[in-house]
Amino acid sequence: MSVTHTEVTAGAAELDPCGQPDHPDCGIRDVLDRVGDKWSVLVIVELASGARRFRELQRAIDGISQRMLTLTVRRLERDGLVIRTVYPTVPAQVDYRLTETGASLTHLVKALADWSLENRDGIADARQAYDAQHPDNGIR
Repeated sequence: MSVTHTEVTAGAAELDPCGQPDHPDCGIRDVLDRVGDKWSVLVIVELASGARRFRELQRAIDGISQRMLTLTVRRLERDGLVIRTVYPTVPAQVDYRLTETGASLTHLVKALADWSLENRDGIADARQAYDAQHPDNGIR
């Protein structure tokens, strides 16, 4: 690696605000990564109407695998957005519900989901028109 290249890389790292743990953008990025995640949004929308068992969530969220749902609810639980309750039955029953913080997100996430539904046809049309005008753009 050339000296110049190393200097450029080091300079870029110094400009990254997340190199500074107290920088406010780092917390924002971290939270937006979680709540902006496709599966997290869908789980929050589902839990907005009340507690759900794991299989209920999996059936309600089209296309999510068991592993991805497990990872998603664990991350949401870790972030304090979801509470996981295990009931002492045989077999053990587990349900998930939103915490107060998670519930405070529901109107925002629901608005985003509603916006997506309202605009998906227009966005699909725009993509098709763009792709027709730029056949070799590499975006898809």
